[in-house]
Amino acid sequence: MPLPQLDISGQLVFDQLLHLATFSDDPNPAVTRILFTDQDLNARAYVKQLMTEAGLIVREDTIGNVYGVLEGSDPTAPAVGTGSHCDAIPLAGAFDGTLGVIGGIAALGALRDVGFRPRAPLEVVMFTSEEPTRFGLSCSGSRAMAGALEGDYLATLRDVNGSSYLEAARGAGYGAASLDAMLAGARRTRADLGAFLELHIEQGPALEAEGLQVGLVTAIAAPAALAVRFSGDGGHAGAHLMHLRNDASLAAAEFALAVERIVLATGSEDTVGTVGRWEVSPNAVNSVPREAALEVDVRDVDADRRDGVVAEVLAEAARIAEARRVRLETRVVSQDPPAASGEAPLAALAAAVEHLGLTSRRMVSRAYHDSLFMAQIAPTAMVFIPCRHGYSHRPDEYASPEDIERGVHVLALALAQLAGDAGAEHVEL
Repeated sequence: MPLPQLDISGQLVFDQLLHLATFSDDPNPAVTRILFTDQDLNARAYVKQLMTEAGLIVREDTIGNVYGVLEGSDPTAPAVGTGSHCDAIPLAGAFDGTLGVIGGIAALGALRDVGFRPRAPLEVVMFTSEEPTRFGLSCSGSRAMAGALEGDYLATLRDVNGSSYLEAARGAGYGAASLDAMLAGARRTRADLGAFLELHIEQGPALEAEGLQVGLVTAIAAPAALAVRFSGDGGHAGAHLMHLRNDASLAAAEFALAVERIVLATGSEDTVGTVGRWEVSPNAVNSVPREAALEVDVRDVDADRRDGVVAEVLAEAARIAEARRVRLETRVVSQDPPAASGEAPLAALAAAVEHLGLTSRRMVSRAYHDSLFMAQIAPTAMVFIPCRHGYSHRPDEYASPEDIERGVHVLALALAQLAGDAGAEHVEL
C-alpha cells in the first residue's frame, strides 16, 4: 500500500535543535557538551522527553546509548534503526549529530501519527558519545554496540581529572559491575538489528555549491590515529651551539611536512592526512625544545591505500629521528576499517529521494560517524543535507529548516520501506 502523506515540520525540528543547543558549557551560538557532564545529562533528559512525546518507548543501555522505539507487529524481526550523537566538541555548533537524533525522533513520530505500524521495530538511538573530547576515544557508544571496544583498552583511558570511563559512566547513572559487563550490556548483533540509517549535515560545501538538496553516502572514510613523540636533549637557546643540537621541534616540523608529502603522493583526493595536535616542551622562547608530541590523523575510503600511507609515515618518522639524532616513540592509537554503504538501505534512501522529487548526488563521507561502526553490525547508509558554506564544528554551523524537513522526510520514507508495513507486504514509494 502507498505510504500515507507525512506531516513533518522542518521548523519544529529546527527549533528543537536550537533548544537542545542551550544545554552547553559555553554560551550560544557556541555549543560545548562533553560526555557524562551535567549539560550532557540535561541534553539526554530533553531527548528522552521528545521521544516520549513522539509516542516512543524509551530505554537506555549500560554505556548510555538512549533508544526510542516504535514497536513492530513482528517482535522477532530485527529492528531498523536510525540516530546519531548529541555530544559536542568545545565551541561547536547546533546541528552536528543532533540532526540525526532529533530528526530521527521526528521521522518516527510522523510515521506513528499517520497510523503507520511497522512490521519490524523502528528505533532511534542517541549514541552515548561520538566525539573523543573527554577520553580521547571516538564513537564509544557505537563501538560498544558493534563489539569493537575492548574492556582492557577502555580501562587505560582517563580524562583530565584522572577519572576512568567506568567511574564517569557510573556518576551519570550508567555503567555496570565491570567494564566488560558494561560493554556486554550495550552489544548488538545482526540478529536484532537489520539495517541502520543516519541523517547528518554534510559538513562540507559540495551540496550547497552544486545546488543539490540531498547527498546519498556510498562509503565512509575511516581514520587511522597515530601518536608520535620526538625527544632530544634540550639546552639553552643562546649557549647551545647549532651543530650540537638535537632539536625535537625541528624533527616534528620535518615530520609534519613529510605527512603532507606522503599523502599528496597517493594522487587521490580521498586520501587526507593531518598533524592536528602539537605539544612542545619546555615551550619557552629561550630553550631548545627537548620534546615534541604530535597526533596524526590519516583517512581514506580505501583501507589498503590508507594503511600504506600509515606505514610510510611511520617509516619516515624513524628516518627523521635517526637523521636528527632524536629519540622516537610511536603508537597506532586506532586503525578502523572504512565502511561501504549497504545496498538495501542505500536503495531505500534513493527511492525516497525519487518519490519526493529531490535533487541529489552520490558522495563519500570523509568525516567518520557512528555509522562506521553500525556497518559492522548491519547494512548501513547515510543521507546528507547541505550546511551553510560547509561549516561544521564551529558556532556558525547552520542548516535551514527547509533542508532539515527534506532530510527528515527522506529518512522517514526510507525507514518505512526497510521496516515494512504490518498491513502490507511492502511499502510502495
